[in-house]
Amino acid sequence: MTTFTTRITAMYTVQQPNPNYVINALWEVTGVDGTYTASIQGNTQFDSTEQTTFVPYANLTEALVISWIPENQIDSAQSCVQGQIDSLITPPVSPQNTPLPWIA
Repeated sequence: MTTFTTRITAMYTVQQPNPNYVINALWEVTGVDGTYTASIQGNTQFDSTEQTTFVPYANLTEALVISWIPENQIDSAQSCVQGQIDSLITPPVSPQNTPLPWIA
């Protein structure tokens, strides 16, 4: 069973429509399944016309900013990480170039 965590790694701000208004968050989803770990990074841009309530930058929490990321982006990242872990647990079979039997 894979345990996923999401963390914010950086945020970019502008000074309008409010001071330190977050317009972009970089984030990372990490999955751990026993001894196997994988991660992927993401980037979400925010539109000032979509947010109804402004939270001052100093009052932001990581959980709040993560809640702004569309759920489908997090789900997609988790699926990619799970695929990476599955490939570590059961590596894919790679075909080999086998010499032609009629050429000795």
